[in-house]
Amino acid sequence: MSDDVNAALLAAVTLLTERIESLETEIKGIKLLNAQNVPEETVVAIAAAVAAYLGHRAKRRQAHFTQSSTWQSTTRRSQHVHAPLYLR
Repeated sequence: MSDDVNAALLAAVTLLTERIESLETEIKGIKLLNAQNVPEETVVAIAAAVAAYLGHRAKRRQAHFTQSSTWQSTTRRSQHVHAPLYLR
């Protein structure tokens, strides 16, 4: 019985080795395709198109600047604002 188990394990190991080698060659092919330099603007445009296709609505944000004379009052005002510090 031990010989049957060893033969099954050997067959499984050889099968897994073949699969790993095929995956490694596929990864090398993908790396060669990714090695081409794609401009960042193109990547951003593709990402925006995919997001729009999936239904994400982009929000326009605008910076708000105060017309205060001192930095103390500006800081105090910004601390009392309950808006999140991050943009979603």
